Amino acid sequence: MGGARTAPIPVAWEDGKATDFVLDNGMEVVVIPNHRAPIVTHMVWYKIGSADEPPGKSGIAHFFEHLMFKATTNHAAGEFDRAVFEIGGSQNAFTSSDYTAFYQTVAPSALELMMSFEADRMRNLILTDDVVKTERDVVIEERRSSTDTNPQDVLHEEIDATLWQNQPYRIPIIGWMQEIEQLNRVDATAFYEKYYWPNNSVLIVAGDVEPETVKVLAEKTYGKVARGPDLPPRIRPVEPEQNTRRTVTLSDARVSVPSFSTQWVVPSYHTAKPGEAEALDLLSEILGGGNRSRLYQALAVQQGIASSACAYFQGTMLDDTRFAIYGAPRGDAKLADLEAAAAAEVARIAKDGVSSEELGKAKERFVRDMIFAEDDQDDLACIYGSTLATGGTVKDVEERPSRIRRVTAAQIKAVAARYLAFDRSTTGYLLPKTENEEMTLGAQPHAAMNIQEVKSEKGMIAWLVEDHTVESSTSALPSTAASGRTRSGRRGWPI
Repeated sequence: MGGARTAPIPVAWEDGKATDFVLDNGMEVVVIPNHRAPIVTHMVWYKIGSADEPPGKSGIAHFFEHLMFKATTNHAAGEFDRAVFEIGGSQNAFTSSDYTAFYQTVAPSALELMMSFEADRMRNLILTDDVVKTERDVVIEERRSSTDTNPQDVLHEEIDATLWQNQPYRIPIIGWMQEIEQLNRVDATAFYEKYYWPNNSVLIVAGDVEPETVKVLAEKTYGKVARGPDLPPRIRPVEPEQNTRRTVTLSDARVSVPSFSTQWVVPSYHTAKPGEAEALDLLSEILGGGNRSRLYQALAVQQGIASSACAYFQGTMLDDTRFAIYGAPRGDAKLADLEAAAAAEVARIAKDGVSSEELGKAKERFVRDMIFAEDDQDDLACIYGSTLATGGTVKDVEERPSRIRRVTAAQIKAVAARYLAFDRSTTGYLLPKTENEEMTLGAQPHAAMNIQEVKSEKGMIAWLVEDHTVESSTSALPSTAASGRTRSGRRGWPI
């Protein structure tokens, strides 16, 4: 029951055609046969995440993930865990901004047993005041030990609360402490009764199975669960147009190496215009997707000022999402110099674009990573589950490689210029406690910035700031859109 986790970017598989069907009670089922090993991954995805929580009840989605492992009318607390352990399998769960998922990896012969347990707790949980209080204390301690004591996580929460001005992705998945402390049995029961139904879930089965077998077992187990009330569309508050550059700074004695991250609100695969999300995915690959990327080559290899440098785009979100660049200096290099150099690489793509050769190599790496991801069976199930739980389809998964291959250099340049404007960004600084105060304030790190003091005839002093990091044009302005948040993706992101 591991808190927040984000699924990988959707891909399509060369071997193992996915089969998709819907049970009479509305539960969607996807089966992806993969006979490389005699194991199967069984996942249930509920279309409910932290961004769907009622105001003032932050953390209840993650809290309820914990409660799902308690007793039901048919099984004692811990019985499900013991059954998985005794057959040599594994199980866990995770909560995201947009979904909550529960999964087991077992031998194919145990698939029916897993389905039976999972279908049982979908509707038959026993929620008492004692059960709720005990698990609430567990979550409170989880927040204290894993978030409040970790400078990176503390900064991450503050960045989210700054990047998102209106959209609920600004609220931490684990919840704010003062609201977690108030969660109770009434809250938990209401949440359960509203969201945990077969018609609000997706079943993914990947591995050494056949679709016909899974369909029979699914109808035998999940098919007996009654359909729940139809839920309204998942329409969330819309993010206003962003028009300022914001910074968030955390200095902490436990930090030994400073770092920065700059983030922008951009469309996800669910909200983007045709081709935009694919272009953003390839832009993240070109800019910071590995040791061949522009950021790594320029900052780590050529200039030698970065110990790490990367870019990140989390495309699988229900609403808009984030694009981020990250860097940490090497040796005596200054964080401001590193940030300025990274900003220059972003601006260069927005101004000059990328070459056809560079784009071609990025496509090859990206599609190859998609295919290699098939070797991890959990990822295989997560790819389909995260897509379907955020408004996508099996067809979207299957067509993703071909759409990636169709992206043009002009599209890469267009999304960089349109969305990665520094005057509409949020930058977070994680600094050692002993850092110079000017660095703590993040004092104008961009190399292309020119700052002048201007004094009027009447003695009024003003500061003139010229910022030439990105060409200014009306076509580069992003449209107003909704927003999204999740922590890690295909390559992950350190903060």
